[in-house]
Amino acid sequence: MSARLDRRGFLGLLGASAAGVALAGCGGWGPRGSTGTQLTSAVPLPPPYQVPLPVPLVARPVNAGAALDRYLITQRVARAEILPGIRTPIMGYDGVFPGPTIEARRGRPVVVRYRNELPVPTVAHLHGGHTPADSDGWPLDLLLPVGNTAGWARHGMVGDLAAGEREYRYPTTQRAATLWYHDHRMDFTAPAVYFGLAGFHIVRDDAEDALPLPRGPRELPLMICDRAFAADGSFAYPALDPRMREVPGVEPPWMAGVLGDVVLVNGAPWPVCEVDAARYRLRILNASNARRFGLALRVPGAPDLPFTQIGSDSGLLAAPVVRPSVEAAPGERFDVVVDFAQVPVGTEVTMVNSLGEGSAADVMRFRVMRSARDDSAVPERLAEQEVLVPGPTLRTFQFERGRWGPHTGWTINGTAFDPTTSIADIPLGEVERWRFVTDVHHPVHVHLDAFQVLRRGSGGPGPSDAGWKDTLDLRPAEVVEVAVRFTEHAGRYVLHCHNLEHEDMAMMATIRTV
Repeated sequence: MSARLDRRGFLGLLGASAAGVALAGCGGWGPRGSTGTQLTSAVPLPPPYQVPLPVPLVARPVNAGAALDRYLITQRVARAEILPGIRTPIMGYDGVFPGPTIEARRGRPVVVRYRNELPVPTVAHLHGGHTPADSDGWPLDLLLPVGNTAGWARHGMVGDLAAGEREYRYPTTQRAATLWYHDHRMDFTAPAVYFGLAGFHIVRDDAEDALPLPRGPRELPLMICDRAFAADGSFAYPALDPRMREVPGVEPPWMAGVLGDVVLVNGAPWPVCEVDAARYRLRILNASNARRFGLALRVPGAPDLPFTQIGSDSGLLAAPVVRPSVEAAPGERFDVVVDFAQVPVGTEVTMVNSLGEGSAADVMRFRVMRSARDDSAVPERLAEQEVLVPGPTLRTFQFERGRWGPHTGWTINGTAFDPTTSIADIPLGEVERWRFVTDVHHPVHVHLDAFQVLRRGSGGPGPSDAGWKDTLDLRPAEVVEVAVRFTEHAGRYVLHCHNLEHEDMAMMATIRTV
């Protein structure tokens, strides 16, 4: 639920947000597996497992024609009750957080018209989408606010400016997968997503529908993220420029990444979900700016419930994989099935974060309420899986801390993001070997097409690397090689770190498909 808030009022609250935040951090370069520093909320936090799990609204097409579906989504400021009894200003798609879920179907194009009623420009990116370059969300293709276009032109010097509204066209030629959409404006992606600009975009197809997987109310999208709250109830964020206009980045203690002390699932703090004693499909998305999650399902007095992973970032695996836990970096998705019939009715199963401390160690709870009929199953074979075999081309991308102008920030191959220069021109259709090298944690996201992990260090792919990936959890001092192939769409794209503070502080590079 949310209420409208005018744009000028939101700008004032943005300024107050930085002033009201408890600028006390813990963890330096990362408590137990996350690169970043944790903020401490300045409001009393509610006890966990009291708020029901909300399920994001499903967007309705404004025109479902014979050939495609059209949507209109308005980006606007609003107030939402995130912590019980407190109204928090947000920037939301249709004024809600998370934004409405777009349900797409393979082979049926989707056109989304965004209207910007926010006080700042925006850029919409379909994360994991196989889209033409002009609809990918190039960081300088700004959508300027309705009635407030003055002064923004210079920021779009190498982009395409639109005033008030812009259409994005998604061919939806890719297979079924859990995608998400979020803001991608250069220099200010991190605060825009932190303040609420994120939502699910789910692609379905006939091949997946033919499988006996859990569906309907037993299919739950879970957008997991962390936030902190200022004394006035607003989101606390230590921006150098709270009005999101000129100066990118955050105060020095948070340049490694901003971690919150409140875990939200679908916009609710540590929620509880009542379930049947049956299989459930959980579409897990880590939508945090910087926090990694080590997810496990704790059962009182019994072993943890396992996850059966059936899908990755870009769709189903070839075969299911039973896993005791799942580690998810920012931007990653994991499609899993959990069988709650393995525990007695009345059991409370708690999803915990083994990589978190204090309040960040709790995620959500499932209450097994009743016995129920369950016709679902997880087949031994899920999908055909092409194996990419790279040719002779090897490209190396070094992700590390560095200088950009007078600032200390984050670089790729020693350089800051330059929208005018391509770091690599990649022929369409060719399979290349890419090597990623790192200093600290960097979740690497590649636009346009997914890739396959070939090896980590001297070994093979890790437990979280199965299937087609578009976001890679690159761990400290690690070397990972992947097979990449771009198809169909020629143009200008980016690869970048999905620690959003790193991205805003220049850890992004232009690539071209030719």
